Amino acid sequence: MKNSYRSRCPISLTLDLLGDRWSLLILRDMMFAGKRHYREFLQSDEGIASNILAERLTRLVDAGILTKSEDPTHLQKAIYSLTPMGIDLLPVLAQIGIWGRKHMPVTPASSAVAGKLAREGDRLIADLTAKLKREHLAPN
Repeated sequence: MKNSYRSRCPISLTLDLLGDRWSLLILRDMMFAGKRHYREFLQSDEGIASNILAERLTRLVDAGILTKSEDPTHLQKAIYSLTPMGIDLLPVLAQIGIWGRKHMPVTPASSAVAGKLAREGDRLIADLTAKLKREHLAPN
C-alpha cells in the first residue's frame, strides 16, 4: 500500500485501495460465489483481463485483505483466502448489493443474493461471516 495519501479521510483511504473497477468484484466472488483460485476469477461474467487480475490480487494481498498460499490439492495452483480485514468488508459489499438491487437495472438471477440480504439482514450477514471465517481462517 502506498505511503502518501490524498487525505486521511477514511472514505478516501478506502477508495484508494478498493475504488477501482475490479477489486470489489474479486471480493464479491470470494464472499458470495466461493471463488478462491486465479482461473475461477477469470471466469466471472465481467471478463477481467489476466494482467489486471494478477495486479489486483497482488494489491489485495499486499494490503492484508487477502492471503495467498499453495493449494494443498494442486501444487501448481495458489489459493486465495480472506483475512479478518477482508471478511470485515462483507457488510459493505452486502449494502452495495442491496442498493444496486433497489436502484439499478439488475436481473433476478444477478440480484438474488442481494434480495436475500435485504430480507434477512443482520442474521444472514452474521451467518455468512461465520462461514467465511470457517472457510478462510481455519488452519489447513
